[in-house]
Amino acid sequence: MSAQQTIQQTVTDNPVVLFMKGSAQFPQCGFSSRAVQILKACGLEQFATVDVLQDADIRQGIKDFSNWPTIPQLYVKGEFIGGSDIMYEMFQNGELQELLKDL
Repeated sequence: MSAQQTIQQTVTDNPVVLFMKGSAQFPQCGFSSRAVQILKACGLEQFATVDVLQDADIRQGIKDFSNWPTIPQLYVKGEFIGGSDIMYEMFQNGELQELLKDL
């Protein structure tokens, strides 16, 4: 399976996926850590994560998949939401909580 197929399957199979550096327990960059904290602040305890540092093809592939140059990247119900700055803005105005409330 290609990196693009793997990414597509991951975002399809999981209601919430965070492509990040490291894991939710041990984020490897400040932006990934912030993204995890935002999701937890929304009351989301369970969500899928993909550590892009483990696979160079996935790390580049997710940038191509979303046409977005940075990591972390959040997907909800198969839709690309954005990185940590967008997540923070959406959290501040309540949009992210609204998006995640039915999951």
